[in-house]
Amino acid sequence: MAPIGPPVPAEAMGTNGRSRERFGVLGVWIDAVDPSRAQDAIESWIARRQRGYVCVSNVHSVMEARRDESLRAVFNAAGLAVPDGMPLVWVGRLRGRREVRRVYGPDLTLQLCERAARRGYTCFFYGGGPGVPERLAEALSRRFPGLRVVGAEAPPFRPLTTEEDEEAVRRINAAAPDLVFVGLGCPKQERWMAAHRGRLQAAALVGVGAAFDFHTGRVSQAPRWMMRAGLEWLFRLGQEPQRLWRRYLVYNPLFVFHLTLELLGLRRYPAPPDDGPRAG
Repeated sequence: MAPIGPPVPAEAMGTNGRSRERFGVLGVWIDAVDPSRAQDAIESWIARRQRGYVCVSNVHSVMEARRDESLRAVFNAAGLAVPDGMPLVWVGRLRGRREVRRVYGPDLTLQLCERAARRGYTCFFYGGGPGVPERLAEALSRRFPGLRVVGAEAPPFRPLTTEEDEEAVRRINAAAPDLVFVGLGCPKQERWMAAHRGRLQAAALVGVGAAFDFHTGRVSQAPRWMMRAGLEWLFRLGQEPQRLWRRYLVYNPLFVFHLTLELLGLRRYPAPPDDGPRAG
């Protein structure tokens, strides 16, 4: 395996040499990308032997980060924070980022695996419940012939001991993946990626959460028209009301309230260094 360079800094060139363009949402910085540019950025890390992690951001993650400064720092230090939810796309366009498109975590997983199969990148799946990452690896290997899966592992739900964590890092590094797909759920997966970024040799850690359940058929995805309309939350709430009621019935109205204050200038948050419309 070729030597791995330093982690991708927050101010790094984001996508194929283009200056990184971001916009702020309640203090969380989101990259103004589309699916193709996000994939290109991740692929550039592999080509340059750099290391970065990807936060797939939505209303829930922004609200979690808004109330927790340490989590907000994790999101803002990501090599890439993509807009997974349509509300974040709409905010980006309000802020003049007309090129921004939704980068949906489950679709990003498929797109990266398709590129990996074509270009020989190796993949590791970390997260999900018992047996889930193995089933995911099997499903994606069938879907993308030639996909090189070098490992699949579901950690226990309890916190790992120091020895268990060190052993997990050793196993992942020994497998030498280019891409590690992390499905631990928000905010656990974001904290895990930030804490392990300096210890793992893979070029990209990609936190894709529910993609593990969606692509193994354990959870159904919303119809595409509901996704485009920003109504995916309603579909998921109907599927898992006991688990998701707080996320959607409490966080969604709070997000609208705090965003309105921000857009009206009644509440200010630190902005990314290059926030604002791109010249030209």
